[in-house]
Amino acid sequence: MSNQKKQWGAIIVMIALFAMIAFVTNLCTPMATIIKNQGEISNVLAQIGNYGNFVAYLIMGIPAGMLIAKYGYKKTALIGLVVGIVGILIQWYSGQLDAQENLGLVFAVYLIGAFIAGLCMCILNCVVNPMLNLLGGGGNKGNQLIQLGGVFNSSAAVACYILMGALIADATKAKIDDATPALMIALAIFVVAFVVICFTKIEEPEQAPVQVELIKEAMSYRHFALGALAIFLYMGIEVGVPNFVNLYLIGEGIPAGTVGMLVAVYWFMMLIGRLVGASIGGKVSSRAMITTVSTITLLLVLFGMYAPSDITVNFPGVDWGKLELIWQEVPLGIFSFLLVGLCTSVMWGGIFNMAVEGLGKYTEFASGMFMTMVVGGGILVPLQGWVADVTGSFLTSYTVVLVCAAYILFYARVGSKTNLKAKA
Repeated sequence: MSNQKKQWGAIIVMIALFAMIAFVTNLCTPMATIIKNQGEISNVLAQIGNYGNFVAYLIMGIPAGMLIAKYGYKKTALIGLVVGIVGILIQWYSGQLDAQENLGLVFAVYLIGAFIAGLCMCILNCVVNPMLNLLGGGGNKGNQLIQLGGVFNSSAAVACYILMGALIADATKAKIDDATPALMIALAIFVVAFVVICFTKIEEPEQAPVQVELIKEAMSYRHFALGALAIFLYMGIEVGVPNFVNLYLIGEGIPAGTVGMLVAVYWFMMLIGRLVGASIGGKVSSRAMITTVSTITLLLVLFGMYAPSDITVNFPGVDWGKLELIWQEVPLGIFSFLLVGLCTSVMWGGIFNMAVEGLGKYTEFASGMFMTMVVGGGILVPLQGWVADVTGSFLTSYTVVLVCAAYILFYARVGSKTNLKAKA
């Protein structure tokens, strides 16, 4: 695509935004460990950050697509960054309140901050995904560029887990205020990104008029409608797998700092998978990729759930402060769960690529609807927490992940076929 050569500045900015999204979004999982330490908190309530972050997608998904259609990608990205700065500051402020005097107020302020930050993540996702797909020329090349963005997305996620693991090394004493350095890093990234984007030239594609009716027309494409559901369920896999590995290992008495280094390997697996996906994405179809990884996910999760818990393996983590590997004995099934990161690595880009194929002028609105479905992370992760509470077993809760992976396999094999177009 000739246009792509002229817009490397835009490509670099979009990839940087992709990394920012991961860093801020993944703060929610280690923060769940801190939240549980504020009092007698259930596994469901501990996910309060995920509630706020992902429910924001439900509310902001379609409006974000409409913002792009009206103002373009650059102005919409700048709007999103301002919103993100506000959200981070509110989360930081919640850590300055006294949880012993008014735990409810602390939770309320933190939830508001997470929600506003989630609005930002939704807006930026609506900008990044279609823009990278467009700059790549759609099809396999568009998927390849999204996977390249995903490499940096995973790198930022790894950095987030390592940093938070270091900050909350003693989970029994950790408070929200202990996460201040991570929040300040996120704030600084937002400010720098705002300045950089202000001075970056982005050639805007032609936008369709702002009409709500276009959303209905976009949904008439069955491969897109089914793809939106696929991304809803995908979020349950991506967020749920490492989240409950994190809680499970801490519950087994492993220090939170060590657990952070171990769970970061999940995101490192995603990094490796996306590197592979980016290198072969121009030759291997999204359908073939998603079929393969969803099948492997089913096998890994089933093995993880039923592997004997008394059989352990040494699993590596990375102590980035000392630049050395650390080894920790974990149940064999946990090892299997962490390998799922290799599979989730290419799911987002592949599903998005298949879902928007052939939508043309509906792409911006379709992207907004697609982002709305990211609310799955705020519904399925708490659902998995509820299953864990009811059954008393983190392993049984992975039944939720199995259902999600099974549907994604169905979408790759059947639902993604673009000749399945319903009547509007």
